[in-house]
Amino acid sequence: MMNEDKVHEIIQRWRETPEDLKPEDYQQFRDVGAACLSGDDGQQLLKFIQDEKNQGIVKSMGCGLLAPLVDELVRNKKSHDHCQTAITQLTKTCSSRTLLESFLELIEDLDPGAISETILVLLPHLQIVLLQLDENRAAGVGLVLSALHKQLSRLPVPYTQQQEEADEHGLCRSCVALATFTRPFIDGVKKKDENCNPTPEDEKLKAEILKFCMLSLKEPLLEAELNQDRKSTLWLFAVEIMVILPAIKESLPGLLFFSSLRKSTSMDTDLSKESAACLAYLLFVQLIAMDTFPAVFSPVFILQCNMEHINQLLSRKKESHLLKGLALFAKSLEKVEDNSLPVGLLDLESFYSAPQNLRQVLTNCPIQHLRESGLKVFQLFINKLDAEAKHKFFRCMLKTSHHAGVEGYIVNNIRSQIQSSIKGEANKWFLGMELLPLLELVLSLPRAAETDLLTNMDKIMESLNLLRCLLMKDKEMKSDADIWEELCRIKDEYLKVLRVCISMSRAYYSAEMKVLKEEQKLRVKEAKDHARSTRLLKTITVKNDKVTHMSPEVQFQVLQSALVTFDLMESLVVRIDEITEETQGKTH
Repeated sequence: MMNEDKVHEIIQRWRETPEDLKPEDYQQFRDVGAACLSGDDGQQLLKFIQDEKNQGIVKSMGCGLLAPLVDELVRNKKSHDHCQTAITQLTKTCSSRTLLESFLELIEDLDPGAISETILVLLPHLQIVLLQLDENRAAGVGLVLSALHKQLSRLPVPYTQQQEEADEHGLCRSCVALATFTRPFIDGVKKKDENCNPTPEDEKLKAEILKFCMLSLKEPLLEAELNQDRKSTLWLFAVEIMVILPAIKESLPGLLFFSSLRKSTSMDTDLSKESAACLAYLLFVQLIAMDTFPAVFSPVFILQCNMEHINQLLSRKKESHLLKGLALFAKSLEKVEDNSLPVGLLDLESFYSAPQNLRQVLTNCPIQHLRESGLKVFQLFINKLDAEAKHKFFRCMLKTSHHAGVEGYIVNNIRSQIQSSIKGEANKWFLGMELLPLLELVLSLPRAAETDLLTNMDKIMESLNLLRCLLMKDKEMKSDADIWEELCRIKDEYLKVLRVCISMSRAYYSAEMKVLKEEQKLRVKEAKDHARSTRLLKTITVKNDKVTHMSPEVQFQVLQSALVTFDLMESLVVRIDEITEETQGKTH
């Protein structure tokens, strides 16, 4: 480091010729300041900044001291007071525009390990600098908010209550500070609106604040677990965001239903969709700012508009997205009358995609509580459809789900609709000619006689129960001879193929069981056990587990269970034959 005399000589030169400063002078000034701080001589640096004689130097080169001062504040709490005072002095002396540029460079180059700590240091001073700007304040606010959000989005979002309370990475503290940071700008906009004299600059500022709100909805709020029963830090931040929107005269219906967001912000489409989906969740599920939402929209209209947001959330794999999507779907359906949604809605892309994404949750999601919630929403959606819409939805699911569990659930619903039609007011969709195309889909095996009965067991058992129910209601079904004749034809063809399939499957599994018993009796050596693993048994799967991956005892139980299942199917087939004979006897 230079000796004290040399430093005084350089400072004197800077005082005398501030207009002739060179790039190396700026670097030298920064180095001297950083050296003072590293040598625990921050008090001396503060005196230099405050000295009236040095104001010309500070005004010209003071911004270069921001980085070392902020770094010292983050690293060394002992330096807090004089470093804070030094930065405050710089905000009074230096050009606001130059200070803003320096702050933005600092934000861009934040240490990944000290993001929240640095942001908490910067925010109060940034606020002062922006409020001092006379021109282009809106652009400055926008640049700062975008830069800050970019850094905060690098921090992991706490998901559990314990994680949020610990706030290990400081995201929650930063969100609180950020909400405080925006208030004077929002208050300024509100005053201008109240006085009915907003300027183009005010409109730009509104747009920048709106963009920040939508960014915050996407990250961190979409990722966070939010619950109005537990007023967590992030929940309160969500409330702040929802309060800001009406404060800057942003219409919630406009943002959610009429796509004004995409016209007024420069965000990409996917980000806009995710932000709007989170906004819908906060409004309709958490009921935040619901008192500002107009009560003129019908439940069906709200459902129709929310379907796009529901689809957006359910198409993602993250638990936080799926939770919000299921909750929003359920809330949107709650106030819709049962049996009221018309078939025309199913022609809308969102009304096709959202249930399909819900089906993916039911069949592929590894998280049990999401699957359970999803099934409740699935049934609630079915309940809201009118008869024709139910008919079309059932056909669609039977054709596209390719999952026996879902198909079995649909068949069970079809049986319920037929029983309701018989007991109550008959309708052509479930007690007329329109029922037949549905039965064609129900009473069919995907690979004819080669169908895997175990994989398709759910649908087959429900289909046989449905068929038994129809035959037992022969009086009602025979009221139309054409329908009864066609039903009998479909039944005969289905049972004929199913009998062959049961016979082939039983023979195969019985043979496998016989071989397994013989091998157990012979107690073959490990080499033969290994050779056994290459036999045909390797093709059998139960719940996606290879049978040969199981112990011999478990293999035996699986094979025995399969044979019991075939016996159960056959007993239902026999019972259906008996009912058929009984109904024919009545006729004769």
